[in-house]
Amino acid sequence: MRERLNYFDVSAGLSRQFLDFSHALNEKAVIRELHDLITLRASQINGCAFCVDMHVKQARIAGERELRLHHVTVWRESGLFSARERAALAWTEALTTLSAQGVDDTLYEAVRSQFSDEELSDLTFLVVGINGWNRLNVAFRTPPGSADAAFGLERAGLS
Repeated sequence: MRERLNYFDVSAGLSRQFLDFSHALNEKAVIRELHDLITLRASQINGCAFCVDMHVKQARIAGERELRLHHVTVWRESGLFSARERAALAWTEALTTLSAQGVDDTLYEAVRSQFSDEELSDLTFLVVGINGWNRLNVAFRTPPGSADAAFGLERAGLS
């Protein structure tokens, strides 16, 4: 199979701006609280091996429990997530797998009951961001673990 291009090198300016956008999101408290769950779930849905690998490692470095990481794919059936985390995961799934009808009003109201206007807006930008990264890495088949050194992910002890 032919190796695909490295979009980060080919479109360095755009890649840097997109990375800056992602870093700006991390300044928000709600993003720091829910980042690992949201980015992991969207990456699982999108089949992005690079991002699943990265976000599991980031979550472990941040102290996330291993069992919760395993339960992200079955969060509806798991008792390991709070109502707020469940709302964030439901919102992530709805925005990652947009239906022809858009986001259901019932889901929107349920999510709104857990988050302030600013938090919901910030979470939505996080979902937009991770879906963008997923699409880039899926399109160009970025190898899982290939950026571990650049992002300090070897500290996770998962290789």
